Amino acid sequence: MPDTGAPWNIPYVAGTDLVADWPTDSQTLAEAIADGLDAAGGLKQVVQSTLTSTFTASVAQGGISGAALAVTITPTSATSKVLIIGSLNIAAQAQDLFFGATLYRGGSALFQGDAAGSRQQVTATGWGMDATASNVSIIYLDSPATTSATTYDVRLSHGAAATRNVRMNRAHSDGDANTTARGASSLIAIEVAG
Repeated sequence: MPDTGAPWNIPYVAGTDLVADWPTDSQTLAEAIADGLDAAGGLKQVVQSTLTSTFTASVAQGGISGAALAVTITPTSATSKVLIIGSLNIAAQAQDLFFGATLYRGGSALFQGDAAGSRQQVTATGWGMDATASNVSIIYLDSPATTSATTYDVRLSHGAAATRNVRMNRAHSDGDANTTARGASSLIAIEVAG
């Protein structure tokens, strides 16, 4: 290939060379990725749970809701890891409230912030919105060390000094107009080789 003469001495690559090499290169790359996954044991299974309807929980001060969204996976090996990915649309009852979302495994909190005085320990947090829900994400790689069915779920809390509603997939003010919206949430469990 000819030299471009640029100060960085970048070689010129003809477009026809790229087109001619593309199928071979992409096939080689795909095979290398597949070989790598096979050698490591790779991706075992993917399970997804979605919520397209709304969820509302009346939660006492310092309390937490029941499961707002849950997914169950049965690992094929006790050495497998489970990657949890959540995309959650959540709203608190008023704009001056924070909401919390906490990841649980088998009924026990799994991934949350460190204890610090009276502060709530949650996985993800956001600010209450009266007119819309906020999207928060959860990404966590777990080592459940089991081949039994394992349930992961998300539970909701808030920062009010009283009982308040925490909602999923809708805002607190949910008037029937195109100035409000409904969302969808998902929780995915991916088993990968340990």
